[in-house]
Amino acid sequence: MAEQFAESANNVIIEEASKGLNPGMIVLLVVVSFLLLFFVGNYALYLYAQRTIPPKKKKPVSKKKLKREKLKQGVSAPGE
Repeated sequence: MAEQFAESANNVIIEEASKGLNPGMIVLLVVVSFLLLFFVGNYALYLYAQRTIPPKKKKPVSKKKLKREKLKQGVSAPGE
């Protein structure tokens, strides 16, 4: 019995690891690198735009709305 195990120990198949990267890993790395580049680029553009573009101007409030607000507060509107 011991001889049978000793003989079978020599018949063990040793698989060598494939050399290089498999194609699935290459595609994954390319896609991840493009996504990372995209997000980093967007963030850089966002920071640049925040520094260079002036803040948005607010729309002027119409005279009708001013009159309504003053009436709500109890102040008489000018011209009345």
